[in-house]
Amino acid sequence: MWFANFFVGGSLTMVLPFLSLYIEEFGNFSDAYVQNWSGWIFGITFGTAFLFSPIWGRIGDKYGRKNILILSSFGMGISILLMGFADSVWELFFLRLFMGVFTGFIPMSQALIATQTPKAIAGRVLGTLQTGSVTGNLMGPLLGGILADVFGYSATFKWVSITIFLSGLLVLLGIREVMLKNSEDHAEEETYSSKQIILHIIGHPVLLAVMLISALVQIAHFSIQPILSLYVAEIHGPVSIAFFSGLAFSAAGLGNLLMARRWGRIGDRVGYIKILIFLLFMAGIVYLPGAFVTNIWQLVVLRFLLGISIGGIIPVRIAYIRQAAPLSIQGEMLGYNTSLRFLGNIIGPALGGMLSGYFGISAVFFVTSGLLIASGAIMLITWYKQEYTDEKRKSTQALSSH
Repeated sequence: MWFANFFVGGSLTMVLPFLSLYIEEFGNFSDAYVQNWSGWIFGITFGTAFLFSPIWGRIGDKYGRKNILILSSFGMGISILLMGFADSVWELFFLRLFMGVFTGFIPMSQALIATQTPKAIAGRVLGTLQTGSVTGNLMGPLLGGILADVFGYSATFKWVSITIFLSGLLVLLGIREVMLKNSEDHAEEETYSSKQIILHIIGHPVLLAVMLISALVQIAHFSIQPILSLYVAEIHGPVSIAFFSGLAFSAAGLGNLLMARRWGRIGDRVGYIKILIFLLFMAGIVYLPGAFVTNIWQLVVLRFLLGISIGGIIPVRIAYIRQAAPLSIQGEMLGYNTSLRFLGNIIGPALGGMLSGYFGISAVFFVTSGLLIASGAIMLITWYKQEYTDEKRKSTQALSSH
């Protein structure tokens, strides 16, 4: 699963650094037009993914996740292959929309591993799994930038589709899914409806906050993604633009790679919510200086620091859900979490494109930093209230027993 995530993570990020540059090839467009369409084309994939993730999650709970992963890789591969033949903004838009039906390979793989991992080491295991996609994310933009500079943008999409198909082949031949169900879990599976799962989430404030923050974090993180190459061109110039855009993307991946497993292990030991709160504040602080950079290397350093902080947010968040939810409903619950992430992926690029179009790219960094710090504050307040309520309940029970 690590190698499959490596290929998917690398493949999807190969095309991100030059997506806005690819749009420019379709016609003589203004900067504002390209920035706005970059946001919409980047984000529309996650619109359909937002709708389909809980459905795939529920199917996975009932029938296993291996077949869904194979279907996902096949659908993504076809979509990306056809993008290499697109010759208009609308064709690219609709292909990205269709791709969203099958997007969710990496979250589904996380659900597969989470449901087969003991709770006590879930953070470390999920952190290790994440290094697969992160390593791909790290190498993908650099390799994609080189391929784009040498062969052109459309040819790069065709190469990328091959590695996506390879991921599906790895799952088909290399994965044996073990359906872990004891009698208690089986009983839970028989009685839990989608409505009951949603009520379970709403009834646990910290769990609800963790899932809502999934959307806020993605809004913040993805607001700059589709226009990052334009920002690199603004501060560095047009020389080897695809390569330096890939470098800026990959810097965050390197920080993520170095710390993802470590943050998961620390979360196993001291608590996932404590680490999540710390990482949200850290990410908000390191994002802000990006608005003031004057050369590419300053941006690369800040992206690296951002990767260090963002690297732990996903594994500790999923590990907490693994801890807080019954085993038999975790696929659907993680599906809702993935949907909220994809909702953030829709809003983030559109928001970033709109802000940069009207106020300049620097404005995106200010808003993003504020969102991350606000997420940390929401998580801190919710967690503190829950701890206070639990402590008060324990004190009342102790007095009653006396």
